[in-house]
Amino acid sequence: MRTAYKCRAYPDPEQAATFGRTFGCVRLVWNKTLAERHRAYHAEGKRTSYKQTDAALTAWKKTQDLAFLSEVSSVPLQQALRHQHAAFANFFAGRAHYPRFKTRTSRQSAHYTRSAFRMREGELWMAKTTAPLTFVWSFDEVDLAGLNPTMVVVSREPDGRWYVTFAVDTDTPEPLPAAGHQIGIDLGVKDFAVTSDGESIPNPRHLDKKQRNLARYQRRMARKQPGSVNRRKAKTKVARACRKVRNARADFLHRTSTGLVRQADVIVIEDLAVANMVRNHSLAKAISDCGWGEFRRQLEYKAERAGRTLIVIDRWYPSSKTCSHCGHLLAELSLSTRHWSCPGCRTRHDRDVNAAKNILAAGRAVAGGTPGEVCGADVRRQGSSLPQSATKQKHPRREP
Repeated sequence: MRTAYKCRAYPDPEQAATFGRTFGCVRLVWNKTLAERHRAYHAEGKRTSYKQTDAALTAWKKTQDLAFLSEVSSVPLQQALRHQHAAFANFFAGRAHYPRFKTRTSRQSAHYTRSAFRMREGELWMAKTTAPLTFVWSFDEVDLAGLNPTMVVVSREPDGRWYVTFAVDTDTPEPLPAAGHQIGIDLGVKDFAVTSDGESIPNPRHLDKKQRNLARYQRRMARKQPGSVNRRKAKTKVARACRKVRNARADFLHRTSTGLVRQADVIVIEDLAVANMVRNHSLAKAISDCGWGEFRRQLEYKAERAGRTLIVIDRWYPSSKTCSHCGHLLAELSLSTRHWSCPGCRTRHDRDVNAAKNILAAGRAVAGGTPGEVCGADVRRQGSSLPQSATKQKHPRREP
């Protein structure tokens, strides 16, 4: 199992200059290769292989204008070509968007494999440097002296902070003891999550808390002249404010996901289309602040490590409109209706708790299937809302 450890790094001025040159060369190789790929595909209809990009990089180093590429370690440059080749493979497979050009104002990183660094007695020596890189190790359960990373990533955030990430191949951890509990989770904006047990996890709204301070820094940056030193300083302050929001959100998501994984053996959630939901301009900011996509990603890898089962049901399953007691399905239910009474059994429902119970019932019905590939068919077999089979869940064809 691949595990990553990210630590704060404190390079000296010489190391910072070396890494800065490496970042610039990596960015240049990425952008130049991307431009050549774009030209070859649109002008000649040909795809560019990794072997061709590798040969082009070798030729660039022999030219007078790009001879400085030989002054930095060649490993990060080769890794940039590999990452771009993988990015295009994901794009043509429909798994990702078209790769974009890199800018000098965004996060900068360089990937080093084992041939470009060495780890000796807890000290990290990087290629083209004359002293070990200073970093702070915060993982007490891992012996730094015996650490054998397969890759090291040196990065610099827009706010000026340096980080070093160690990628290590570790053994699969022991699964957690059985909790004897199953839980369904309904994600929302007012409450971040409501469980089938009736527990509500409030939404901390990290961006709203820092919005006033962030807006003040953004106004100050807007007044500065583009390209000036003062504007660069103001932009750094904006990046720091954004970092605080990002770190607070990540800490909340990690604590919440870890608690849920420890609490239940089976966790059931909905397959939310966040990219489509943020098209609603009234709720886009609040939905983005929740971090539902990151929350699901954390649940997936933490459940796998702990030996838990994560089930994702179909996004079109009417969990909010279905009575969890008798199965009655409402024709309409507005988003502003937070409580409703079932016309069939007269049960009073809280909208979110009822949805969480239905999500759990749907997950139990398909627990024998493959997690993450649940279609939501045949999830309820009682009441007036009898489901259709998975092969019949199509809209009738409209005739002109």
